[in-house]
Amino acid sequence: MGINFDQIKHRAKDALSKNSGKIEQGIDKASGAARSRFGKQAGKIDSASRKAKEMLRKNAGGGQHGGDQQGGPR
Repeated sequence: MGINFDQIKHRAKDALSKNSGKIEQGIDKASGAARSRFGKQAGKIDSASRKAKEMLRKNAGGGQHGGDQQGGPR
């Protein structure tokens, strides 16, 4: 009896690919909230948002879903 990590990984990638648009919207919403509160750090917030979207696209199967080409806020 053990944990099947390959199965967990497959399920996580499947969930990411099916919901990547919603996840990107959440990243954009969180980024907007952070920018409104910490405006002086806008560059760092945008960078983190872009990196999160890049990772999402990579792990969801290559970025076929939503967003702009550079991964920046829409």
